[in-house]
Amino acid sequence: MRICIIAEGSYPYVTGGVSSWIHSLITNIPEHEFVIFTIGAFEKQRGQFKYKLPSNVVEVKEIFLDAYMRESGEWGHRFRLTASQQVSFQALLGGIGQVEWADLFHLLRTKQFRVAADFLMSKDYFDLLVALCKERYPQIPFTEMFWTVRSMVLPLFLSIRHEIPKADIYHSVSTGYAGVIGALAKYLYNKPFLVTEHGIYSREREEEIIKAGWVKGYFKDLWIEYFYRLSECAYGSADEVITLFNRNREIEIELGCNPDKIKIIPNGVNLADYEEVVQEKRPDDAMIRIGAIVRVVPIKDIKTMIQSFALVKREVPNTELYIMGPSEEDEEYLIECQQLVDTLQVEDVIFTGEVRIKEYLGRMDMLVLSSVSEGMPLAILEGMASGKPFVATDVGSCRELLHGREDDIGPCGIIVPVMHYDQMATALIKLCKNKKLREEMGRNGLERAGKHYTRKQFIEGYRSLYNSYQEVTTWRG
Repeated sequence: MRICIIAEGSYPYVTGGVSSWIHSLITNIPEHEFVIFTIGAFEKQRGQFKYKLPSNVVEVKEIFLDAYMRESGEWGHRFRLTASQQVSFQALLGGIGQVEWADLFHLLRTKQFRVAADFLMSKDYFDLLVALCKERYPQIPFTEMFWTVRSMVLPLFLSIRHEIPKADIYHSVSTGYAGVIGALAKYLYNKPFLVTEHGIYSREREEEIIKAGWVKGYFKDLWIEYFYRLSECAYGSADEVITLFNRNREIEIELGCNPDKIKIIPNGVNLADYEEVVQEKRPDDAMIRIGAIVRVVPIKDIKTMIQSFALVKREVPNTELYIMGPSEEDEEYLIECQQLVDTLQVEDVIFTGEVRIKEYLGRMDMLVLSSVSEGMPLAILEGMASGKPFVATDVGSCRELLHGREDDIGPCGIIVPVMHYDQMATALIKLCKNKKLREEMGRNGLERAGKHYTRKQFIEGYRSLYNSYQEVTTWRG
């Protein structure tokens, strides 16, 4: 079969996390062909792949959300929207009602206008926005509303107008823009559409927007509602929604996903890949090393990690913190983190950049994760497979991974609240001072990974899922 993987902001431009998951999935199911439909943030990323694509990847389709900055429309056209299309557009833009995505797909892919911006400069759109402002936003200046909504929806409209490669199955690895593209593919070709959610996309965007300085306060709700609408599109159109752990399933149901569609396939690691790192540290090495396998981006909350380590360093001077992962994704945030290190005057914080993690893991005594949002972090699975204890925030599946779900295996780490650097420091200090506890938790993690989270289980779960659609007429190029 030919399977189209639809990725947003990840593969093949970014390493780790979801990108590693996609690469592992494709590499380990060589009997199927894959097409990558990848949605990047910036045109400058074109062709800048961080992975050598497996031989069973037969096509890569790249689109970029910043394309809207180069598109201008012609003012004043009329496109004679149907009543259903009008309701759907207003609902998408924050109004009352249900978005009928088939209506939007049909209109936005029509040849009535040259480019997507033509619609956003039309009299129809102007009338819709005026009515919406009167109904829900009477205090907001219309010009601000016009340009805000334009910047919000134009990337989506441009994405919908792109050609979608033909395939037998469409598999989006998030909701959001990727989920809408998957729903569009199903609309166009009537082929099965699957969604895998690692984290809850709409919740993650909500957290980002609440903190964002670029969104004015009275527009935050508008942006948040918009991303929830995109997720509704994916949930409604998908044949199956796959998530990684039970708490995610509960949230998806709360957000309106049909529970009968949802199945759980956890991530997994190949334990054999980590056997050599488990016992690598020398017995006479007195330094205690804390590692973080993490991208240096705000959602990973590196600042809380640094603040907690500053407290650890006072209590346990013979400690080092290794922040191991790419830092070029948000250079401004990297600078802020480095400045925080300087301000706190804390020594032995090492930003390694992107490295071969397995070359570092053997020297680590424990690992730490300070994220404000996660799905099922590969970093924790790698730590478990390496026999390393973890301190992690109570997000995503971290609690389930470290404490287990009635599996009669003890804890393999300590869970702390999000953004509580003092409690994170307390947990790290506890492990620093108790080698026996570190070793016990490390053994527990290795046992739990072997029992519940192997790569074989993960791959066989998706192989079985794909094969269940074999009866679908196979696409022929």
